[in-house]
Amino acid sequence: MTSLRVALLSSAHVHAAGWLAGLRQRAEVTVLGVADEDRARGRSFAAAQGLTWFDSYAALLAEAPDAVVINSENTRHAALVDRAADAGAHIFCEKPLATTADEARRMVARCQDAGVTLMTAFPMRFSPAVIAAREALLAGNLGRVYGCNATNQGQLPAGVPWFIDPQLAGGGALMDHVVHVADLLRWFFGSEAREVYALANRILHRELEPQVETGAVVLLDFEDGSFASIDCSWSRPPQYPTWGNVKLEIVGEGGLLTLDAFRQASTVYRRGTPGAQLAYWGSDANQGLIDDFVDSLLQGRPPAISGEDGVRASAIAEAALKSARSGEPVQL
Repeated sequence: MTSLRVALLSSAHVHAAGWLAGLRQRAEVTVLGVADEDRARGRSFAAAQGLTWFDSYAALLAEAPDAVVINSENTRHAALVDRAADAGAHIFCEKPLATTADEARRMVARCQDAGVTLMTAFPMRFSPAVIAAREALLAGNLGRVYGCNATNQGQLPAGVPWFIDPQLAGGGALMDHVVHVADLLRWFFGSEAREVYALANRILHRELEPQVETGAVVLLDFEDGSFASIDCSWSRPPQYPTWGNVKLEIVGEGGLLTLDAFRQASTVYRRGTPGAQLAYWGSDANQGLIDDFVDSLLQGRPPAISGEDGVRASAIAEAALKSARSGEPVQL
């Protein structure tokens, strides 16, 4: 394979424009267009991005794309994976892969049966700071790892109401933000979570009357005896200078490692814009993720992040939701 024809399935997710921008950086990639079951949303996205609009997924998949990028609401991922697999297209799917581990496993099996690649969108693995931290851990610089305090706090995505609709999102802050850090912890520790305990509430953004949790803390116990906490809350107000953060503080027998994945930023004050904004100038992890997906298909190799990685992270998020509702720890 020397070139790729890629289709965008849905424009629901806030990252859709970012994945498109990454694809357009690759000379080997032709983006065929976009389809969306919300036609007004899809047409608006197509017009804004200079894309061809298709009035149905069937019409777009009839163009026989080599690959698709799924940007739909969380609970609609599985149906689009089935459509793409039926069409023989390789799949890059937004996170969380699914809102339940069982559904995520079925999606992986469906792609295996169809002989197509399934990659989960976990761009943080391509952050140079994250890579350097993992290399330090693998080199044994901290010795045995005892635990980790982690945050993936952020803003509630503005103007995207499905994020607080449990029927479409499958959960709130727990579903949105746990999976990124859960994936990094698995990658760092080389161990699987065996127990999850979570506390959640709806204190934040009460003016929206959310039906999902907006603030939460998750505790993870791993098979190797290490443990971690994750603050995954939508705790950043609309006036905050950036969307949020990904930070980890890893404690080991030989020392402490701190990681701030988005520290490479400049503070910007613009005329007519209230408050400060952070302009990120560091390496582009999103582009690294897209590049790996494209290169894996061109080179005929598995992507760095698999569907199985998506299953494991989805299982942790699902367990966190169950724990928050029951008040009891959940075994994995």
